[in-house]
Amino acid sequence: MNAFFFGLGFSSTAAAMRMRESGHYADIGGTVRSAEKAQLLRVKGLSAHVFDGTAPGPTLGPDLRKSSHVIFSIAPGEEGDPALLHHRADLDAAEHLQWLCYYSTVGVYGDFGGAWIDESAPLVPRNERSDRRVLAEQAWRDYAAERGVKLTILRLAGIYGPGRSTFDKLAEGTSRRVVKPGQVFNRIHVDDIGRVTALAAAARLDGTFNLGDDEPAPPQEVIAHAAGMMGVEPPPEIAFETAEMTPMQRSFYTDNKRVSNAAIKTALGIQLLYPTYREGLAAIYEETHP
Repeated sequence: MNAFFFGLGFSSTAAAMRMRESGHYADIGGTVRSAEKAQLLRVKGLSAHVFDGTAPGPTLGPDLRKSSHVIFSIAPGEEGDPALLHHRADLDAAEHLQWLCYYSTVGVYGDFGGAWIDESAPLVPRNERSDRRVLAEQAWRDYAAERGVKLTILRLAGIYGPGRSTFDKLAEGTSRRVVKPGQVFNRIHVDDIGRVTALAAAARLDGTFNLGDDEPAPPQEVIAHAAGMMGVEPPPEIAFETAEMTPMQRSFYTDNKRVSNAAIKTALGIQLLYPTYREGLAAIYEETHP
């Protein structure tokens, strides 16, 4: 078996390393946007190719065509998913293709006023980014059906992990406790994404699943908790209405929901490594403050 990732970023690299550790794959490769990043990943034993999503990657064809498992984590553009736009012929030529995986987002659901939802909830996205995700999900379902292969769609919550957590923003002095009464978000630790992807690949899981933590929480509580662990004062609370934000930052607050992860845990017979932000932050703190 051989695996290929379109977009070897934070989450995908965690998944690639998990799959590599399993010993089940002869080769694991993927794409990055720069030659420098490609070289860094090659040192880790991954076959990395440059692909910026605007034109076909000049070197990735042979690795993609020999792949049995392909994972897509590049955000779709106006014209659709870059992998499907520029490398459909290579995918078509992958004779041993067994399984596809697409990283989507819980943003496809839109706003539910803080209510609990699962995968049966209607999709009412509130911004163009999430509209594109809905279209990309369906494009990959159509392709998987056409090829007769199984497809896992993982709708990811807010991703955090070592180097990308509340601790980093507190240390940089850029953390802000913006308070919108009743607002909650799900989160997911990058190691849980890596583990679930690897398990889903091994099982050739088929279907659409949410991947978030067990306890959606207000963002200001997470910041206060992290500040307490660091022994620093949390930043002052700022009312959402008066907070200075970019349109992108403000758009995240238009969606308020509690997303259930029961389906993916049942499908794989697992519990999360980090079921809440408390366990996730504790692990990051222990890793960065030995």
